[in-house]
Amino acid sequence: MNVNVTLLFSVEPYGQVIDAYLTGLERRAAEGLRLDALASVASFFVSRVDAKAAAALPDDSPLRSEIAIANAHVAYARFRRAFTGARWRALAERGAKPQRPLWASTATKDPSLSDVLYVERLIAPGVIATLPEATLQAFADHGRVGPPLSDDDAAARALLDRAASAGVDLDRVTAELEREGVDAFCDSYRELQDCIRSKVAALRSAA
Repeated sequence: MNVNVTLLFSVEPYGQVIDAYLTGLERRAAEGLRLDALASVASFFVSRVDAKAAAALPDDSPLRSEIAIANAHVAYARFRRAFTGARWRALAERGAKPQRPLWASTATKDPSLSDVLYVERLIAPGVIATLPEATLQAFADHGRVGPPLSDDDAAARALLDRAASAGVDLDRVTAELEREGVDAFCDSYRELQDCIRSKVAALRSAA
C-alpha cells in the first residue's frame, strides 16, 4: 500500500515513521517481493507549530517566526541521514523509493509575516509540499527561490534550544497539535458517516 503518513509535528515520531517504512521494505525484500512499485510520503506540518508556540513568547520575540522552520529543518536532516546510509542503500539497490517529506500547513498564520515565508525557507531537494491556493498564487507572484535547506541542522537545533530557554515546550506544543489534529479528523469522519447514514435512510424511504 502507498501511504501518506500525516499529522506529523515532531521530529521523534517522524523518525519512527521512517523506521516503519524501512522495516516494511526490508520485510518485502526478505520475502522476495518487488520494492520499486511502492511510494510513501510523510506529511510534516509547519506553520501551526509557530502559531501554537507564539503563546509562550512576547510579541517582539524574533523566535516567533523561526521555531517551525527550525523544527522542519531538523526533520529534513533526519530524512537525509536515513535515506543516504547503508540501510537505505541496500534497499535502493533493489529499486526502493525514498519516503519523501511533504511540508503541510505552509500558509502563514501571522498576517505580520511574509505570506510565502514557509514556502521560501523550506525549499529542499527531495521534498514536496502542499500549498493552499492563496499561498500558491502569492508565491507565483512574488516568491523567491533561495538557497535550499542543508543537511546540517546545527543552527536549527541551537535555535530550538533558545526557544526552550525562552519558555517554549516544543514537546507539549507538538503533542497538543497532534491531539487536536486527530480530533478534527475524527470529527470529519463521523460527519461523513452521518451523511452516508442519512442518504441511505432517504433512499430506503424513497424505495
